[in-house]
Parts: sequence; C-alpha cells; structure tokens
Amino acid sequence: MIKETLERVKKPTPDYFKKVINIGITLGVIGTAIAAAPIALPAVLVTVSGYMATAGIIAAAVAKTTVDK
Repeated sequence: MIKETLERVKKPTPDYFKKVINIGITLGVIGTAIAAAPIALPAVLVTVSGYMATAGIIAAAVAKTTVDK
C-alpha cells in the first residue's frame, strides 16, 4: 500500500488540485505563524489557528494524491 501511494504521489497533479495544494500550504503557514506568535493572543484565535494549520496541511496532502490521467 505504501509503494502504491508513493507511486501515485509521483504522478502529475491536475491544475485545479495544484491550486488547492498552494492554498492548503498557505493556510498551514498562516495558522502556524499565528499559533507561534511571540505576543499574547486570545485563546480563541490560537485555537482557530491550530485548526487552520491542520486543515491546510490535510487539504494539501489529499490534493497531492490526485492524479492526472
């Protein structure tokens, strides 16, 4: 199963999902930056930023496994 997944990730990705990957990475970076900010932020903002980082990373990972046939 791991071998098949690695082969799938190496194949070309459709243009739409390339955009989804970029958006997911951007969300992940922004969420991580907010969570790691050196200033005191409200707890709600820190919690939401954690969810945003997680959702962005998962979206990018799932979009990367789509293949263009």
